[in-house]
Amino acid sequence: MLSDEKPSVCVLGLGYIGLPTAAVIARSGCAVLGVDVTAHVVDTVNSGKIHIEEVDLEGLVQGVVARGTLRASLHIEPADVFVIAVPTPFGDNHVPDTSYVMEAATNVAAALKAGDTIILESTSPVGTTEKMRDLIAKLRPDLKIPGLTHDVPDVAIAYCPERVLPGRILEELTNNDRCIGGITPRCARKALGFYRRFVRGECVTTSARAAEMTKLVENSYRDVNIAFANELSIVADEMELDVWEVIRLANRHPRVNILKPGPGVGGHCIAVDPWFIIHGAPNQTPLIRIAREVNDSKIDHVLEQAARMIDELPGVSVACFGLAFKANIDDFRESPALKIAAKLAQQYGGRIKIVEPYASELPAAFDGTGAELIDIDAALENCPVMITLTDHDIFKSIPLDERAGKVVYDTRGIWPDQPDNVQAVTGLRLAS
Repeated sequence: MLSDEKPSVCVLGLGYIGLPTAAVIARSGCAVLGVDVTAHVVDTVNSGKIHIEEVDLEGLVQGVVARGTLRASLHIEPADVFVIAVPTPFGDNHVPDTSYVMEAATNVAAALKAGDTIILESTSPVGTTEKMRDLIAKLRPDLKIPGLTHDVPDVAIAYCPERVLPGRILEELTNNDRCIGGITPRCARKALGFYRRFVRGECVTTSARAAEMTKLVENSYRDVNIAFANELSIVADEMELDVWEVIRLANRHPRVNILKPGPGVGGHCIAVDPWFIIHGAPNQTPLIRIAREVNDSKIDHVLEQAARMIDELPGVSVACFGLAFKANIDDFRESPALKIAAKLAQQYGGRIKIVEPYASELPAAFDGTGAELIDIDAALENCPVMITLTDHDIFKSIPLDERAGKVVYDTRGIWPDQPDNVQAVTGLRLAS
């Protein structure tokens, strides 16, 4: 049974995961402080607004800020529970960079008191939670730290990764099952009590290392399966087959479920997390490594096909539909769509027009290229060539008659039906 006394919570990092997490916790009635290093983010949240695109998030943030259960700051304050949700990118040669986690842990250590709980949510290499524990132990020798003391520890340390889909984050933060890994079973139980306040899905406890690996495995599984679809699309292109038809027919088998190919894999999860496993066991991960290489190389394949098509139509304007890494969000991290569109802009300059309803201006990658951000209507009126790179719902709504007479390179398969007078690059084939 949960205690009637709600813990105070400090969430470090107010990005695509941290801000929704802070808002959902605040909705449960806990007093939440969100900490971020960017003053604009802090000011935006404190005004009841948001700096990212996510369904229903602004209304929730506005409500919990108005009720006083959520506020933001540049500085950490004492709390009962600390949730770390900072970035974990990789550096040169895909080496994981956990410096943001360790910096956050350093700040938490200064505010810790006996009875507190520290939970790392950032996707991390196996062993990161233990390294965070060791750092806190070094910084706070006055506290008994779990796993390093034979006595009852003063604090609890756990790892609990998010499992959410952009565009459905609020729903999935609440309803998805959670895997809670403790430095010790006692730590896991303490964190479990916290998550039960706002999670309706099942909460399962395990060790911190197992929870870290579980998160990496989930995204690596998806990466490997996407790589199969992407490789299949390249094979179909070579054999002059419609990859969408082949997949549709193959999936009629009761035990086959091939995913959809695309221009690559983006986002901060699937495009990054497999490298954390590879880095930890480089000699035991040939399949995961090859899948990563297949998905990264798909960008080059799409660029080659697009360039061939554009070169056959000199002088005409080309509309690239989408920069986000997936549909209906404004997240451009590791986006293959952005990389492809930027490369085409560097090569073809002002001929390239960008249609991205979730952007008010082009990212810095387009600086000096002459590329222009336009709306859908302008693209349909002025661009004889259309390349789909992101499957936003609004793109799917473009009717057949408005695509008539266009040369279409549909890398996402969002327009399976084409009018007779369209030169369709079906799947990933060049128009004949």
